[in-house]
Amino acid sequence: MAGEPQDDCLFCKIAEGHVPATIVRETDATVAFRDINPQAPTHVLVIPKAHYKDAATLATAAPALAADVLREAQAVADEEKLESYRIVFNTGAGAGQTVWHAHAHVLGGRGMQWPPG
Repeated sequence: MAGEPQDDCLFCKIAEGHVPATIVRETDATVAFRDINPQAPTHVLVIPKAHYKDAATLATAAPALAADVLREAQAVADEEKLESYRIVFNTGAGAGQTVWHAHAHVLGGRGMQWPPG
């Protein structure tokens, strides 16, 4: 069920503290941690603690929580002293989503190309 922790979800396990991660920020609603396969000098994932399978589901079911994720992405960028950065939500396998728990990638510390694909 949306919003409920999933036993088979890696990010739910990180949010619950059952799987270690390098946490950079945490609030009552979100957790931000370093990506284990960084694609930029700064690559932090910001997740809601509640389980939603992707950004579209999160935005529809819990828009205030989606806003919390974006606010925390900004806070990560501020703490990392990023003048420029990219926030990415991959939604669906064709877009590169590999963990089915909504999450924002905060990428910075190098120039970003366009198009990103």
